[in-house]
Amino acid sequence: MFELMPFTRSRGVDLYHPFRDLEELERNLFSSNGAAAFKTDIRDAGDAYVLEADLPGMKKEDIHIDIDGERLSISAERCAVKEEKDENGGYIRCERSYGAFSRSFDISGIRAEEISAAYEDGVLKLTLPKQAKAIPASRRLEIQ
Repeated sequence: MFELMPFTRSRGVDLYHPFRDLEELERNLFSSNGAAAFKTDIRDAGDAYVLEADLPGMKKEDIHIDIDGERLSISAERCAVKEEKDENGGYIRCERSYGAFSRSFDISGIRAEEISAAYEDGVLKLTLPKQAKAIPASRRLEIQ
């Protein structure tokens, strides 16, 4: 079977480095490579930010948006089971897929109580209203 492997320049000598191989294994197992995340676009719409997250195939009931202080967390979980059995009850085909995805965002400078969300065609859209900029009060100091 043919597999695509990343190109590495070995300069003609291929040495065994067990510690490098272990570090690479750890990086592959525990790094955030996008498998547990989803893609988002954030744009500035003037008085608000608009966050659009791609969550294709998710049901609205499986998406959770939580606000904890100045942190907004979006999580989604999908579990699908497809089974096909013959007349004796044996499996002809059985497919299961499971995925849990989550992202967190800093929402300091956002009016958290006014955040709104909509989900349509696999895209979650959040409107994040900006806090009004505090205009410093002007005053005159008296010299003593």
